[in-house]
Amino acid sequence: MSRTALNVCDSKNEEETWIFGYGSLVWKADFPFEEQRTGFVKGFCRRFYQNSIDHRGTHDKPGRVVTLIQSKDPDAKVWGMGYRIGREDTQRVLCHLDHREKNGYDRHRVLFYPYPPSDAQTNDPKNILLYVATVDNPSFAGQSDSLEVIAGQIVGAAGESGKNPEYVYKLAEAMRQLYPGEEDEHLFELERILRAMETGDGTGDRTVSGSN
Repeated sequence: MSRTALNVCDSKNEEETWIFGYGSLVWKADFPFEEQRTGFVKGFCRRFYQNSIDHRGTHDKPGRVVTLIQSKDPDAKVWGMGYRIGREDTQRVLCHLDHREKNGYDRHRVLFYPYPPSDAQTNDPKNILLYVATVDNPSFAGQSDSLEVIAGQIVGAAGESGKNPEYVYKLAEAMRQLYPGEEDEHLFELERILRAMETGDGTGDRTVSGSN
């Protein structure tokens, strides 16, 4: 990852703390927050390149969850949800998230662009914290698998947070509801292939890897 776009962050001197969710945090924030905003970060792609051995899989049968990969297009957008954390809750929430994302994720700071504009809230870009899987962590699955291979790993996986296919379906549905008209080819094509595998209709055989 380029340090011009993604910077290691300890958040100790931030006037306010925002958290960016681009996976399950889009539809379910399991921490207290004072404000939430829809919006995006730039220069990244959302990809199912991280194995899950806890939340959506096990050590013996890992699932797959999303991480961010730097895009070749600096204007590429990853849509998600921004949460402003109350000052008194900041350290407790960060400790909770550090534990939650202990399977290979590091905390970083990027710019978040709230969208759509609001008359009741500030609309300027904000420094925001997010968690990105490191490419050298033991659960990083790499970037070479086709979506069929990824779907094959997901289809029978489950962990302490539930079945792995549910994670894909809920994320895809959240993107459609929150950002109608925005395309996430990697996510939506994976969803299509996965549903075809689960229903056995034989339509999930088209290889689409998506560009970075």
